[in-house]
Amino acid sequence: MEVKAEELSSTVVKRKSAEESSTGAEVPKEESAPKRRNLTRTCVHEVAVPSGYSSCKDESVHGTLGNPVYNGEMAKNYPFKLDPFQEVSVACLERNESVLVSAHTSAGKTAVAEYAIAMAFRDKQRVIYTSPLKALSNQKYRELSQEFSDVGLMTGDVTLSPNASCLVMTTEILRGMLYRGSEVLKEVAWVIFDEIHYMKDRERGVVWEESIIFLPPAIKMVFLSATMSNATEFAEWICNLHKQPCHVVYTDFRPTPLQHYVFPVGGSGLYLVVDETEKFREDNFVKVQDTFVKQHPANGSKSMNAKSSGRIARGGNASGVSDIYKIVKMIMERKFQPVIIFSFSRRECEQHAMSMSKLDFNTQEEKADVENVFRSAVLCLSEEDRNLPAIELMLPLLQRGIAVHHSGLLPIIKELVELLFQEGLVKALFATETFAMGLNMPAKTVVFTSVKKWDGDSHRYVGSGEYIQMSGRAGRRGKDERGICIIMIDEQMEMNTLKDMVLGKPAPLLSTFRLSYYTILNLMSRAEGQFTAEHVIKNSFHQFQYEKALPDIGKKVSKLEQEAAMLDASGEAEVAEYHKLKLEISQLEKKMMAEITRPERVLYFLLPGRLVKVREGGKDWGWGVVVNVVKKPPTASGSLPAALSASRGSTYIVDTLLHCSLGSSENGSRPKPCLPIPGEKGEMHVVPVQLPLISALSKLRISVPPDLRPLEARQSILLAVQELEKRFPQGLPKLNPVKDMGIEDPEFVDMMSQIEELEKKLFAHPLHKSQDEHQLKSFQRKAEVNHEIQQLKSKMRDSQLQKFRDELKNRSRVLKKLGHIDADGVVQLKGRAACLIDTGDELLVTELMFNGTFNDLDDHQIAALASCFIPGDRSNEQIQLRAELAKPLQQLQESARRIAEIQHECKLEVNVDEYVEASVRPYLMDVIYCWSKGASFAEVIQMTDVFEGSIIRLVRRLDEFLNQLKAAAHAVGEVGLENKFTAASESLRRGIMFANSLYL
Repeated sequence: MEVKAEELSSTVVKRKSAEESSTGAEVPKEESAPKRRNLTRTCVHEVAVPSGYSSCKDESVHGTLGNPVYNGEMAKNYPFKLDPFQEVSVACLERNESVLVSAHTSAGKTAVAEYAIAMAFRDKQRVIYTSPLKALSNQKYRELSQEFSDVGLMTGDVTLSPNASCLVMTTEILRGMLYRGSEVLKEVAWVIFDEIHYMKDRERGVVWEESIIFLPPAIKMVFLSATMSNATEFAEWICNLHKQPCHVVYTDFRPTPLQHYVFPVGGSGLYLVVDETEKFREDNFVKVQDTFVKQHPANGSKSMNAKSSGRIARGGNASGVSDIYKIVKMIMERKFQPVIIFSFSRRECEQHAMSMSKLDFNTQEEKADVENVFRSAVLCLSEEDRNLPAIELMLPLLQRGIAVHHSGLLPIIKELVELLFQEGLVKALFATETFAMGLNMPAKTVVFTSVKKWDGDSHRYVGSGEYIQMSGRAGRRGKDERGICIIMIDEQMEMNTLKDMVLGKPAPLLSTFRLSYYTILNLMSRAEGQFTAEHVIKNSFHQFQYEKALPDIGKKVSKLEQEAAMLDASGEAEVAEYHKLKLEISQLEKKMMAEITRPERVLYFLLPGRLVKVREGGKDWGWGVVVNVVKKPPTASGSLPAALSASRGSTYIVDTLLHCSLGSSENGSRPKPCLPIPGEKGEMHVVPVQLPLISALSKLRISVPPDLRPLEARQSILLAVQELEKRFPQGLPKLNPVKDMGIEDPEFVDMMSQIEELEKKLFAHPLHKSQDEHQLKSFQRKAEVNHEIQQLKSKMRDSQLQKFRDELKNRSRVLKKLGHIDADGVVQLKGRAACLIDTGDELLVTELMFNGTFNDLDDHQIAALASCFIPGDRSNEQIQLRAELAKPLQQLQESARRIAEIQHECKLEVNVDEYVEASVRPYLMDVIYCWSKGASFAEVIQMTDVFEGSIIRLVRRLDEFLNQLKAAAHAVGEVGLENKFTAASESLRRGIMFANSLYL
């Protein structure tokens, strides 16, 4: 089948290959297994081809573009039969064409990457393997070194065999090589991008996008990805960008099928909700819901709403932990180990592991093996570091076959756990979701301790993409007939929510492209000038996705224009006049409310029981009832998970009972208003509302019961409000700002009289009396349609390209003002320094280099100050700095404020306070200062509540950053500074902070 994508000047050819396989299944509980359908191992193959491309491959050896088949001698032989998707991928590689392989975690994508490496070795070419994280690069280096002889590694802090034929590196290193025009790239035939779905990472996704844009067109690419729903779109972008075919090989086949069980917290048993044929068992789901009703008969569906009732509030986490204990014990008794227990909090991981003190899963022989591996692993540490509590406490746990894995652990412990897990010496692993990334370390069973996670904004349900990634760890190929997933649920949840999570489609890959000063400066300083910032914007995946959506927008506009032409135009002038009056009144009322809701005027009237109208953007919440008013510090107001917030800085929050649509305001998710539609049911909930969102104050007040937790109490208020609305069909009586509130400003009085004047005209208007429903509705719809047409047209006109161009212009203005480039856009000394810094804020750090801040500091102070640039965990403790650090910190904050103000002046959307807070992170200044001056690791970890592993990660990134600063100082001839940065870096490089990876 062929699909022409005219606007993309490429063709997408699709085909499907399938082969059958089946396995039996047995079930952990009394549930009888449904007879397992034969699951087909299918793979979908598509290829995006540039127009005018003709293949010169011999069809008898390579098949065709649309049906690649390889009949030649293999570059690598496998000890197993390749799956269809692997065979198709290998055939694409042998055609010397790029390929995107999208498959589940355990499906075997690595086999494809290894084939590309074997081909490069066979053809005497070089190959680069990139991964998103240093830890993954280290693991990959070890894995590939066992398979191939000539492998090198390049991460920010380690370089091994940089001239090897196969180089493993982080994507940041590849981007740096592309910017600097590295000679290595001239010999590279293939680049393998592992975990390409990382491109949607907000912070670092742009690094992948830029690397792909800058790669020379002669280099072919292999993209390995978890399943994603828009793989073809990605391939079309590659085809468009590099004018070469790009194949997509997609499979959602799981070599080991999964069964998904639900364990209701506080209950006693598992319920199979999705069987291995991916059939959802509604009967069992209903039984799960019933267990909650039995546990909390009074509360019904609100059994755990906002955690204000039931177990968790009373017994802390105790019952949750005992449930986990029960599950782990049951898993071991039924021989379903190894098991990975996923938590979304690092502290929780540790607490759960520690609560297993009565369990022991290893034999004496296995205990001895664990001890041997442990002792040889810690040999690389000094005697002092071996006695750290974080190391000593781990051995007894590991010997019992229990372990913890999260980003806050000491790197050596984390790697030790991975190695023991791979050897089968860890039977129960308590991990965060980072363990689901990267290397293939499957278990038989996976447990989710919660279906909700905090994502920095709110507590939300786990997305289907995240669930696919983590549940993919269940089921070991060749060892288990099926994998088992157990989901712990502590409250009733909607059936569709669970269905979407377990059976939902994988998320599409969306571009997170953004322009950085680092990119702009590097592009400006490239002598050959083949790439400009404009070129990068035009060729970004972001722009490609935007332009691809345009034809659809065009179709929508034509459809709406047809509808507008058909709508009744009779009496349009009369209706337009009536609407104009309504619009003028609402604009004046809006202006008036901005004055009324100033705290000094309105707070006196916001008493409990007062009826207020709330409007948030386009959402009209109707009338609500004031419960309480609280004053919040400016930053807190934006962080209320379910608050209705206006602009930041509004310091008063009005807790208001509002009519919310069912289920929308639970568990910290953002509430939605209940729409006035017949049959639409809603509930009253207390929602925090910021002052500017109050659009009217009524004269009326009603009594509010003292306890609003029972649903009946809240619903009685809803009935009272609805009764008042019936009694006043013309609208509830409002407080008169002049007569009732005593506001006597002449301007305000004038505004009031204008409104009264317009209202008289409105009430006298013939349409107001007749309210010709049909005519009004028709006009209203026409107005809506015209508005939508205008919006869509402006979206088509206002290309993303223009937005980025404007941003580029504004950022260039900032660079000129700060002296990085001159009026002609030629990069100056300062810009040449900033070009070399991609770990911290390049503008801010070069400012400190050139304004003399660093000159007045010694190397220990420099190390401490530079640590403020490195993102890491926030400390919850109050920061009190010694005098020798407080002054440099103040200078850093002042410089940050100045840069933010300049960006703001140059029309960039920068909030000055937020910029300063985000750019300056002084949480570990003291720790770094003491470490730099020679303190032991045991001493510095006592100084902060930040995890040991997080400190080490920060110090290693800091060392990388100091090396970039050293290179920058060297580039601009600042020998004194270069020496200081060298000394600062050397003062850090010792002990456990820089212990070698066990993988190397």
